[in-house]
Amino acid sequence: MSVPRARRVRATLAALLCAALTVVAAPLVTTPPPATAAIDARTLGARYDGTGSRITFRVYSSAATRMTVNVYATPTGTAENASYLLTRDASGVFSTTVDVAALRAAGISGTVYYGYRAWGPNWPYSSSWTKGSSAGFVADVDAAGNRFNPNKLLLDPYAREISHDPLRPGMTTTTTYASGPAYRTIDSGPHAAKGIVLAATTPAFGSKPTRALKDDLVYEVHLRGLTRNDPAVPAAYRGTYRGAGMKAAYLASLGVTAVEFLPLQETQNDTIDVDPTGTAGDNYWGYMTLNYFAPDRRYAYDRSPGGPTREFQQMVKAFHDAGIKVLVDVVYNHTGEGGVYSAGGSNVYDIVSWRGLDNPTYYSLTADRQYSWDNTGVGGNYNTYNTVAQDLIIDSLAYWKNTLGVDGFRHDLASVLGNTCQHGCFSYSRTDPNTALNRITREMPPRAAGGGAGVDWIAEPWALGDGTYQVGNFPAGWSEWNGQYRDTLRRDQNKLGVTPVTPGQLADRFAGSSDLYGDDGRRPWNSVNFMVAHDGFTLADLYACNSKNNTQPWPYGPSDGGTDDNISWDHGGIAADQRRAARNGHAFLMLSAGTPMITGGDEVLRGIRCNNNPYNLDSSANWLGWSPTTDQTTFRTFASRLAAFRHAHPALRPVNFYSAADTNGNGLAQLAWFTPAGSTPDAAYWGNANNHALGWRIDGTEFGDPASAIYVGYNGWSGDVNFTLPSPGPESSGTGSPTPRAGRREPTRSPCPGRRR
Repeated sequence: MSVPRARRVRATLAALLCAALTVVAAPLVTTPPPATAAIDARTLGARYDGTGSRITFRVYSSAATRMTVNVYATPTGTAENASYLLTRDASGVFSTTVDVAALRAAGISGTVYYGYRAWGPNWPYSSSWTKGSSAGFVADVDAAGNRFNPNKLLLDPYAREISHDPLRPGMTTTTTYASGPAYRTIDSGPHAAKGIVLAATTPAFGSKPTRALKDDLVYEVHLRGLTRNDPAVPAAYRGTYRGAGMKAAYLASLGVTAVEFLPLQETQNDTIDVDPTGTAGDNYWGYMTLNYFAPDRRYAYDRSPGGPTREFQQMVKAFHDAGIKVLVDVVYNHTGEGGVYSAGGSNVYDIVSWRGLDNPTYYSLTADRQYSWDNTGVGGNYNTYNTVAQDLIIDSLAYWKNTLGVDGFRHDLASVLGNTCQHGCFSYSRTDPNTALNRITREMPPRAAGGGAGVDWIAEPWALGDGTYQVGNFPAGWSEWNGQYRDTLRRDQNKLGVTPVTPGQLADRFAGSSDLYGDDGRRPWNSVNFMVAHDGFTLADLYACNSKNNTQPWPYGPSDGGTDDNISWDHGGIAADQRRAARNGHAFLMLSAGTPMITGGDEVLRGIRCNNNPYNLDSSANWLGWSPTTDQTTFRTFASRLAAFRHAHPALRPVNFYSAADTNGNGLAQLAWFTPAGSTPDAAYWGNANNHALGWRIDGTEFGDPASAIYVGYNGWSGDVNFTLPSPGPESSGTGSPTPRAGRREPTRSPCPGRRR
């Protein structure tokens, strides 16, 4: 769940476009082949055999002493139809195989729903135990951190779909799943989410795009919010995978080449519909994962068993057929199982899945193993340095990639994946080969710089705790949300005259942030540039709001949290200036080296009245609007034309960092910087925050561009600036000899008045 935060900016851009560029491929950083590929090696989960006549259940636990699987004909309200004892092997895998005929004889004539009950050192098995009893109980948690409780039915971490959320309409009592003296004997079986046994799924997601990430324009959006309010989509399909697939042509018309959905793995959202105008406990964004394999049923038109999986694949195919990649936001740093809370005078934990199967394997714990280690502020950390816990991450990613067709992943609070400490501490490492980060890239190699097969790996390179801010410090193969790009340009737009921003800092960001990514073999496209994202202000609100307003009534609030450090400005409340600032912010993205990302609705300046943390609002205010005003339609035209310009000019999408050298001998540097007077900036100019204008020229002939050069003149202040344009490059005379074009002077006015405070 992206931790609520927001950084902001202000600036002005006048692009004088004389020509464009080409792509030069440098030697690629090669990823070693999988050395310990453990993808699906344990074949965990519930699986039919080749004939469909038997089902094998397999689940891992390092410390359980007894395990049963309970099978059900219906997902809620009844006791199990049968229970089977599992046998443990030497590796810690418990398993049993059941004939389908036996299940039919037990009264399960259709879909098989199932869950596990587990015993262990803190609650050893007693023959006198019955559901709802305390027989055998020793402690809720022992010295090793085990939290076994046979009264809690456990969701299989490897279930391919689940029946429902732990909380749902008609059952909203959280203590059903709780431990502690008042709740440990409550049997959760009739209410708990169950795994669904599905037949093997055949991949059916079309041909994956092989485009290089450098050539992508990423569109981050909530799947439900994309079409929930769209009259062009049939009412039954709005807010669903099927409805989302119907927007492929629209996104392609904007120049979008990769759609990045907020989390689509199962999360607790069934209760959002209980009170559609309330927000208490709601989680619209979905950053509290209940299962790492199952596509969220709530986003499916067909919610029958197997329906969400099929519909998801069909959606992916619709985007693939339009040439658009599908990226998914995934949350492997914590789960939605629930953290510690106080109840009845005791600190208790919910037991839904991982915690009841193997708490110290799946979660990072405090040094005394009594509590979860929380380095994110959103619940106990997932134990990403444990090999078995890593296997689940790898297996999950491989399933979404190979079976569901996903092209890449954005990892929420991804620095947790680089933790090298299981319990009692946090220590990030970029180079340790045993981290989840490096296992992911080793076992599922990233897409190469020039495109082709592979996975697009994108990190949100921070969390909340000490040592988690790792912008620029991820391993080779990983791209990152570049928070420094966002903050520098927001400050320049919205804090100029208050917070110093030097021309040198701007140049670093415009040219691909080599200071962050050039020291470890990564490239400019590993910088995912963005001005706004799902958490924080929208592009419109960034320039229309001085501070957050999260306490307003439904449908625009109330929401808690959200940063107070927004780096925003309402531009004096002048609508025309707000629109100009938004155009400048969007132009930054399209003219900078790196991979640009916009947020759904940016193209029509969607605003949500200054709520900068609308994670809980499943409302019309938070869904995309599809009746734009004239001004919004004009901005959409502007945005699509800028995207087309970027796609047309490979000089704006370099494989490698720009060089100051003339590498093809035509007399022009690959990239040259200029003061407004046309001279080369010296150290004093670069470091002076009172200089607010900068020009740069890219030699298009170095990049196979259809134009000979691109020149951008940027004026960040309020007054006019005269720019002397440099030579755009050689021209051919009748004899073929190059003749430089004389420089010209052009005035550039900032469309936004400078802010002085």
